[in-house]
This record gives sequence, structure tokens and C-alpha cells, in this order.
Amino acid sequence: MSHLDAYEPVCTLQQHAVELLIEPRGRDLGGFSVRRVLPSPKRKTVGPFIFVDEMGPANFPPGQGINVRPHPHIGLATVTFLFEGEILHRDSLGFVQPIRPGAVNLMTAGRGIVHSERTDPRLEASGQRLHGIQTWMALPEAKQETEPDFQHFRADQLPTIEHDGVATTVIIGEAYGERSPVPVHADTLYLDQRLEKNSTIELPGHAAERAIYVVSGEVAVDDFHLQARTMAVLRAGPITLIAAQDSRVLTIGGENIGPRHIWWNFVHTSRERIDQAKHDWRNQVFDKVPSDDDFIPLPGK
Repeated sequence: MSHLDAYEPVCTLQQHAVELLIEPRGRDLGGFSVRRVLPSPKRKTVGPFIFVDEMGPANFPPGQGINVRPHPHIGLATVTFLFEGEILHRDSLGFVQPIRPGAVNLMTAGRGIVHSERTDPRLEASGQRLHGIQTWMALPEAKQETEPDFQHFRADQLPTIEHDGVATTVIIGEAYGERSPVPVHADTLYLDQRLEKNSTIELPGHAAERAIYVVSGEVAVDDFHLQARTMAVLRAGPITLIAAQDSRVLTIGGENIGPRHIWWNFVHTSRERIDQAKHDWRNQVFDKVPSDDDFIPLPGK
């Protein structure tokens, strides 16, 4: 029996707090495994978030690392947030940026961008432990064809609130009187919360949709116990988390911006626009990552 099966009767009793439980599914990205939380068969989006992957934790011995070759995106913005390790980002706008724990990489694809994600050669030589979260946010319909953009924010640029055994970093949006400097196109909430055992915290209630993902530890929501690697989509209303042990929890949410088509790395309201993106990538019309002629071929071709 999976822990999802074990929790379903409790979920029925606590419908005022938890709407749905989602277990991630394993995916292999060329020798590097991730846990895909969204989209799932049960729920496609939470607020603007249309994609959530947990990367690792993975231990790379010397001589090994991640090697995600240049690939395209349209109609979305990606957010990379690491707990451990480092990833080297390169994109078709010319940005080269190491991503380190606690920092935020915000890449807005808009009408189209290409990027790669690799291990820096110096870290590949020594080996590293890597663990983090990558999310995609669908852009509002009027912003889907905006100009591509890239912004990076250091960990010390993000507000962190510490209170009664809970440290909350506001990755995106506003919470507990603090606002993140990370700009977005839709109302968005994204928090990283580290809870000491037996601590409690009330989640911000202003987001139209909310979900929590337990990265580590165990938390309770109105006596509903959530283990690590579980997402709980929450109902509206006051929600209090109680840490059954030292835990790390991500909260995502915001406004529902409507349904989207998603095919490979392309997100859009129009299937025809996605077909055009397929054609453009197949024929290498997208801008290239400078000094990198490698690429991931279109799936199925």
C-alpha cells in the first residue's frame, strides 16, 4: 500500500483543509532522475504553476554531472531553486549564470528562448551532491509572446522571516509582511519554509489556489499527516502547519490563469502556436546558445 492509499480515509475527514494528494512520478532525464509532481493525472496546475520537478538529492562522483543540452521553451517562465549543489545555466540571450543554493533563476521564455543546464567542469572533476526544485509558471494569455528575459537573484536578496522555530524565505510574492524582489506576470505565491520539530505556522491565505510540497520531514495539517515527497492541494481558508519533525516545505500558488496545452517544453493556449514551435525547433529557427551548437532533437524525430 502506498502512503497515498493510507491517507485517503483521513483526507475524506479533513475536506476543509486538503483537497487532493499528489505523489510524484519518477522521470529519467538522461541519467539524472527527477520526481515530477505537476502536471499529474489528478491535477494539471496550481495557480500559474504548471510544472514542478524535484531534482535529486543525487550524489555525483568525480567525472559525472548533469548535462541537459540546449532546448527551447515558449509561453512560460522557469524558476530554479536549489537546496544543495550548483547548476550552470546558459541561454540564447547570452547569459551564463551559476545557480547556487538559495538563489533564484527566473527565465521568462515568452515567444521563445533556448537554454542548457550543465555541471561546471570544475565541479564535475570533484563531484557534488545536487538537490533542488524546478518549476514552470504559465504566462497569462496576453503575456505568452512577450520578449524573452533572464534575471538572477542571490540568496541574500530574498527576504527571510524567522519566528518561533520557522524560517520562511519568500521566493516569489508576498508573505508575513515581506515581498520578494522576483518579478512575475501573474499573482503568485512561492515560499520555502524550514520548520523545527513541534513548531507551527499559519500559511498566507490570500492566494486563490495553494499547495504544499513536503521536501523532507513530516508535517500535519489539522491532524492530517503528510510525509516527505507528498504534495497536498489545499482548500481555501486558514491553514496551519505543525511540524511532526524537523521539516522543509514549499508552498506554491496564486491565481488560476486558465487551461494550457503543454507539449514537451512548450506551453500555450494555442495548439497551432505549439505546432509552429515544433516546426521552428525542428528547423533550428530558434536563437542558439552562444558557443554551443549542441541541442536536444525534437521528440519523435
